Amino acid sequence: MIKSIFKFMGAILLSLTVMSVNATPVDTYEFKSAENQQRALELAHSLRCPQCQNQNLIDSNSQVAQDLRLEVYQMVDAGKDYDEVIEFMTSRYGDFVLYKPRMEPKTYILWLGPIGLLVLGLCIGFIFVRKQRISQVEDQGISAEEQKELDRLLNRDAK
Repeated sequence: MIKSIFKFMGAILLSLTVMSVNATPVDTYEFKSAENQQRALELAHSLRCPQCQNQNLIDSNSQVAQDLRLEVYQMVDAGKDYDEVIEFMTSRYGDFVLYKPRMEPKTYILWLGPIGLLVLGLCIGFIFVRKQRISQVEDQGISAEEQKELDRLLNRDAK
């Protein structure tokens, strides 16, 4: 009887632990429409928390993220479009709040850098493989002196 009570209590404790790990903050903001809610959530997913730096506004539990999330919700409900909300956030917090930076001259290195590194790596790999093949071809030939020594050895074995 006591053993079954401990098992039951253990199961309840384990369930509470699992539920608390998967818990996420719940916003109680009520949108004017489901479309506004969808747009606001998409916007909040695309904006980085200035305090946490590696979480979006939805995932972050910081007070700053909660405030910004509420501000995004209110701006979307007020009828502002995507660009207006992004412009407001970047003017206030800089381009840092954008998870996906804009394609502009100062961000070319972010967008084109990986492609440049890939091309550079392919070129280095091509040059390395080509040098290996050329050195193998050069190694296959023997000099006249080596041929002479080989002939001498072969003649010695034939005797």
